[in-house]
Amino acid sequence: MNDRVQTIDQGAGLGYGVSAEQRNKVLRNTYWLLALSMLPTVLGAWLGVTTGITASLTGGLGLIVFLGGAFGFMYAIEKTKNSAAGVPVLLAFTFFMGLMLSRMISMVLGFKNGSELIMTAFGGTAGIFFVMASLSSVIKRDLSGMGKWLMVGALAIMIGGIINVFVGSTAGMMAISVMAIGVFSAFMLYDLKRIVDGGETNYISATLGLYLSAFNVFQSLLALLGIAGGERD
Repeated sequence: MNDRVQTIDQGAGLGYGVSAEQRNKVLRNTYWLLALSMLPTVLGAWLGVTTGITASLTGGLGLIVFLGGAFGFMYAIEKTKNSAAGVPVLLAFTFFMGLMLSRMISMVLGFKNGSELIMTAFGGTAGIFFVMASLSSVIKRDLSGMGKWLMVGALAIMIGGIINVFVGSTAGMMAISVMAIGVFSAFMLYDLKRIVDGGETNYISATLGLYLSAFNVFQSLLALLGIAGGERD
């Protein structure tokens, strides 16, 4: 908690001076855009799996393409979030992320129970999101102090993931995946609570944060399920 006393009333958020009507509108628009963003993600993943366009993106090359594309899109989203171009740029980003995810999906589909693993990872991600959304609506405490610790955790995961690209350790991947599920689940709660409290008033920025958290949770669950539960023919 901050040192100053913060109160919640019917007209304002938790110390942000944002009306309840504004907060509900941002939350509603965020949920709609997040749902919409799943369509280009699925399309990108399907295209990547059927064409094999990302099959050659292995090792360092894949890492460069992914990081370059992801950070480039995130920069563009930040620049356009207050304009009419913001939503199309965000949706283009989610298509790119679907393409990048297609390589892992192709690997999992190589298992006899690959489709079941993908649906389990999807269901697990949806379940985590539902729990975090429910918690964000009932927790009264200010969670803004979590932000810096979550960023440290995300940075550690990114560095560990980069190292593991070159090391290729299965145990390392499992450890990173478990850590990612915990950190990005907490990020969901943090971002949703900011919207509920009025700390985030741009639904495009809010959607980007939640999308990245959901993407990382799904990818990490899929990696764990593939390692631990993949059945060879």
